[in-house]
Amino acid sequence: MFRKLTSDIMVSPQIGVDAVAEAKELGVTLIVNNRPEGESDDQVPGAEIEAVARAAGLEYVAIPITHSGFSQPQVEAMVAALDSVEGKVLAYCRSGTRSTLLWALAECAQGGDPDALTNIAAKAGYDVSPVRPLMDMLKAQA
Repeated sequence: MFRKLTSDIMVSPQIGVDAVAEAKELGVTLIVNNRPEGESDDQVPGAEIEAVARAAGLEYVAIPITHSGFSQPQVEAMVAALDSVEGKVLAYCRSGTRSTLLWALAECAQGGDPDALTNIAAKAGYDVSPVRPLMDMLKAQA
């Protein structure tokens, strides 16, 4: 269920409360929810996952990404979330795609190489081409 992007970053489709224990066993210390509430009827509410995560000693942050796209505040929030934690991160959304795209944008905003990040995402089964121009722009500004 969890797809490894790097040794410290994993992404996933929608998780349930049972996935929190599995994430903790894998060394995850932060769960990032990139899914807006109420996106689908079968979605586990973020508040439920947050409660279980915090009870397990994990950090939790919500950075919802709608299908309208990405904003600078969302990229900055992801950078801050990734910088705030020691240990592994699990980010999730409906399919894992938005989480992967936001991770790639956050990495480029910190000077990450767009080509390398594109390859990492592809190896995990994700296509970052929808945000590639933005990745290049963020890299140029870093």
